[in-house]
Amino acid sequence: MRYTFITLILFIFIFTSFIFSQEGDKYLSVNGNPPFRVPKVNSHIEVDAYLNESFWKEAVKINANIEVGPGENIPAPVKTEALIAYDNERIFVAIIAYDDNPSEIRAHLVDRDKIWDDDWVLILFDTFNDQRRTYDFVCNPFGIQADIIETPTGGGGSWDAIWDSNGRITDEGYIVEMCIPFNALSFPRTEGDQIWGFDVVRSYPRSVRHHIGAFPRDRDNNCYMCQAEKLIGFAEASPGRDVEFDPTYASGFTQERENETSGPFKETDRRNDLGLTTHWGITPNMKLSGTLNPDFSNIEADETQLDINNPFANYYPEKRPFFLEGADFFQTPLHLLHTRTMADPILGAKLTGKEGPNAVGFYTVQDEITNFIFPGSEGSDSESLNKKSFGSVLRYKRDILKSSNIGIIATDREGENYYNRVAGVDGDFKFTPKDRVRFQVLNANTEYPDSIVANYDQPQNDFRGMAYQGQYSRSTKNYEVSAKHELIEKDFRADLGFMTQAGYKYTEFAGTYKWRHAPGHWYTWLSLYNSFDYKRDINGNLLHRAFTQRWNYEGPMNSHAHIYVEVGKDRYDGKEFRMNWTQGCFGLRPVPSLFVHLFWRYGDNIDYSNTQKGTSYQISPSFDLNFGIHFKVEGGHTIERLNVKDGLLYTANVSHLKLIYQFNKQVFIRSIFQYRDYDRHIDLYEDDDVKAKEKKLYTQFLLSYKINPKTVFFLGYSDDNYGDRDIKLTKTNRTVFAKLGYAFRL
Repeated sequence: MRYTFITLILFIFIFTSFIFSQEGDKYLSVNGNPPFRVPKVNSHIEVDAYLNESFWKEAVKINANIEVGPGENIPAPVKTEALIAYDNERIFVAIIAYDDNPSEIRAHLVDRDKIWDDDWVLILFDTFNDQRRTYDFVCNPFGIQADIIETPTGGGGSWDAIWDSNGRITDEGYIVEMCIPFNALSFPRTEGDQIWGFDVVRSYPRSVRHHIGAFPRDRDNNCYMCQAEKLIGFAEASPGRDVEFDPTYASGFTQERENETSGPFKETDRRNDLGLTTHWGITPNMKLSGTLNPDFSNIEADETQLDINNPFANYYPEKRPFFLEGADFFQTPLHLLHTRTMADPILGAKLTGKEGPNAVGFYTVQDEITNFIFPGSEGSDSESLNKKSFGSVLRYKRDILKSSNIGIIATDREGENYYNRVAGVDGDFKFTPKDRVRFQVLNANTEYPDSIVANYDQPQNDFRGMAYQGQYSRSTKNYEVSAKHELIEKDFRADLGFMTQAGYKYTEFAGTYKWRHAPGHWYTWLSLYNSFDYKRDINGNLLHRAFTQRWNYEGPMNSHAHIYVEVGKDRYDGKEFRMNWTQGCFGLRPVPSLFVHLFWRYGDNIDYSNTQKGTSYQISPSFDLNFGIHFKVEGGHTIERLNVKDGLLYTANVSHLKLIYQFNKQVFIRSIFQYRDYDRHIDLYEDDDVKAKEKKLYTQFLLSYKINPKTVFFLGYSDDNYGDRDIKLTKTNRTVFAKLGYAFRL
């Protein structure tokens, strides 16, 4: 079976790659327009947003004057111009954002990548002109940066490149100036001119947030970059030596109470760690990275989540730079990789890049801790062992057709008396501008240590399982329809991923109808979503069945609302339960400095601790408030109550508060407070170990100085506090930490 599966994977991959590979016309836009010629210049630049350099008169000028949302390809309410030029090592971009009322421009001093509530402008490059990946460079009116990698699957996400920018508000609007080194990009190797897809986007938030672009959008074509205009130029562009050394020094000092919540504090950990991460551009579009004793310290605290009455593990996003770089290369339809499973890596190596139609990704990491998730059809368990393991991933994708691809992936984690190996094939086919098919087929081999087998009722010796997913979608201007089927066998494990459920079959049919309206109406966007989904275990027993309906609204004052209704049944611990419930949210910006949001849920629920029917409600108000351009407050609170036949089972309260003062583009101070309070009526629980009262408080104070994403200094303090019915809230530990990092580029 194993070799038959591998043979099938290779056959599908080779056959599809060679039969369907083809090239389109890369020199013309979809509208038949010739590309914009980007001139090569030879001049010094001072990135100050004044545009005093003489070469700006030679730069190609591109207008972005089409509103693409919420208005449907209508004239933009404001005028925007982009100027582009280059030399051998850099791209120069200036964006002039005109505004008849500059006093209404939303601009704040914030940390990098936190600009999305402001006005902002963006330029993106499809450097391979293959409609599969774009590099997005974004600035707010003060020139504060964000950067993103986008893919057709929505992947990529945050990405930390080193580039220069500045911005200033003028009497006519604002100006942003960017200087982007070629070594921040991957692009083809060629002797002469290159053809790139591109777009210039302006986000103009007033009563509604207008999105303005350089070309119109065809909503009946779900390939965004297939519609893009083109740039020609960049001959002799070079990333230089593209060598980077990023040494770090991290220091930490931790104390804990002698008896958890009583007694004096005693030192439990002191660290003074030197680390080094290196990057080498082997070719203009292949990058090799290595790291020794890397600093994976996470200064952004994870948001507190409700973890009461939850049968599955909570998900936390990845924030560590080594894993974020090139993350889009490793994304697949099933959640096969989740790098947060690697908790304490001590060394690693990574290779990512693309040559022609071939994209390659590989990394291997040695971890001091081995984390496990044990998925089941009705819940999951987890465990951490203080034992070393090696985690490795190999990914290869090949472009086919105009904007489709097929790929293979293999993951491997090895430890003492333990391994988990997964291999599979996946594809993303766009047969028409409206129709798309995605699939993935995987096979896993696993053997757990004896302690895991005994403590978590896992299979003995080597065991195997398969998983697959297939989905079809059709997207047009007015409607979307989709169908998906998924099977995860009981013994399938993906220990480098986040797959918390196994042993089930899942089928879903869904459809959405959409209405759009230009600004000035009571709505700018309405949609009605309906779906039916059905999940069974491997033996055919019901796990979940539901009909759902969701209304979505967007309108004036940056308002949005969503109402979701579900009617169905769930099965847990051998019993079936009615699951009829509704939830919704509403957000509004009544004044530019304040955004308020409310989430609620009410209806049937399951008491997973005692396997009985319940009724729950949850309310979660939150807000963001700016005081001037320097100070921001974010806060929120969640309360959830679950009632069962004999009364109120529990009340859970979770609160968070974040205070940020940004002195300038480089320096901020921040305080975080996260509080959790659980009250349980223990006489309604079958488990005698349940605590009636639990309180936890986490605090963090941070000073940050950041020149670029890798040249940073952090100094901070954090602590944890615990309390219950008999113990008042008491500090249990405290930590002082510092980090210094510097990026040397050659």
